Amino acid sequence: MTWHVSEEDLRAYARAELAAPLLWSADTHLAACAPCRAVLAEVSDPLDAAWERLDAELDAPRPGRFEGLLLRLGVADHTARLLTATPVLRRSWLASVALLLITTVAVVYTAGSPTLFLALAPLLPLAGVALSYGPALDPTYEMAVVSPVHGFRLLMIRTVAVLTTGLGLNGLATLALPDYGLRALAWLLPALALTATGLALTPRLGPVLAPALVGGGWVALIAVADAAADGGPLAPFTAAGQGAAAAVAALAAGLLYLVRDRFDVFHGSAV
Repeated sequence: MTWHVSEEDLRAYARAELAAPLLWSADTHLAACAPCRAVLAEVSDPLDAAWERLDAELDAPRPGRFEGLLLRLGVADHTARLLTATPVLRRSWLASVALLLITTVAVVYTAGSPTLFLALAPLLPLAGVALSYGPALDPTYEMAVVSPVHGFRLLMIRTVAVLTTGLGLNGLATLALPDYGLRALAWLLPALALTATGLALTPRLGPVLAPALVGGGWVALIAVADAAADGGPLAPFTAAGQGAAAAVAALAAGLLYLVRDRFDVFHGSAV
């Protein structure tokens, strides 16, 4: 190699003042030339470099407790940031859900029937997932679009996080209804069915209309089942109803897998 970057150009390079096309030539040359890199290290001002590192450290956002825990568990930093930015994992949403469940449990004790709780509990995971994806509902959508994560993978990451949190809160509320035994767990399969169906319909109907239609359909089904119950358990919470919910959840999960590539298109567009 007969050509080397001049010391004057290296000093300008170190000060970020070297203009193109000399900058491009210097970048390419420095990648392959150890002597020029050694000269660059000599002419660079170590104090300036230290200040730059300090500025970068001070300007970098501090991870919160949840984000720090995810980082310690080995989650990639961009994935941890997207998870902690999920709207429904914030205190306001969690507090409102907890208050709603407490109120519902109190109503169950007053009415002597778990029907209201069983009807409401499946809607909470559906709403949580719906609020975690899409430009209309997610305030961090632009950050998600430019993140190095495919749309479907991001959706699944957030879905698992939201479901874990939502089902956990529902489970705690269920423990407050010991008198109803296993009947108090009859919300679980409908919750999975509603969430999977809402996700499967999202690429075609959008992140607002899809869960809204699924949630409205569930409310209509509960109303019809209540009118036909004649004092007995509602149809969705019988053995046959639970089997139907499991089948719907499985079919919706299969459809979601088939349309997974459409989430990348949806993820990259501001629809």
